[in-house]
Amino acid sequence: MNFKVQPTAQVDESATIGDGSTVWDLAQIREDARLGSGCIVGRGAYVGPGVRIGDNVKLQNYALVYEPAVLGDGVFVGPAAVLTNDHFPRSVDVDGRLKRGDDWEAVAVVVDEGASLGARSVCVAPVRIGRWALVAAGAVVTRDVPDFALVAGVPARRIGWVGRAGVRLVAREGEPAVWECPETGALYEEKGDRLVERT
Repeated sequence: MNFKVQPTAQVDESATIGDGSTVWDLAQIREDARLGSGCIVGRGAYVGPGVRIGDNVKLQNYALVYEPAVLGDGVFVGPAAVLTNDHFPRSVDVDGRLKRGDDWEAVAVVVDEGASLGARSVCVAPVRIGRWALVAAGAVVTRDVPDFALVAGVPARRIGWVGRAGVRLVAREGEPAVWECPETGALYEEKGDRLVERT
């Protein structure tokens, strides 16, 4: 394998890092985590045990990806974004005893291919971020996000659509429920609460 890990990073021996990936200073990759090829893990980022990350994924500085998260190919996680894993977070149980790993059930954030999570956004598990969706900086996602959706706010709500280029789509004149990417010219059709690419 041909990858680069900075000396101050902590990568567990059981973790797998794909070809061409780079792990920067102070990042931590826990046991049995799996990163695909061409990934970038920024300074101070955290990847929990057993997390699955596809190819060409970017985790910016101080992004926190807790297990059992799954990130598809081409996902972007902005600086200080957080993917949680506890539906009912508590440090102690009802008797005041410190909770351990077996005292709660980890739930996943799943981020599908090409989706982007803006800086300081929070995804509250369990939740799925659809393909090529865009979560605005500072948003708090508490429910599933459809493919190509642009969501913002606290809690996050859909405020528009984006294409593969990440640019906000515009309504195509004379064609109801058809959206166009101003950068690439690609067309998308709105069907109820979802968007599909026109082929």
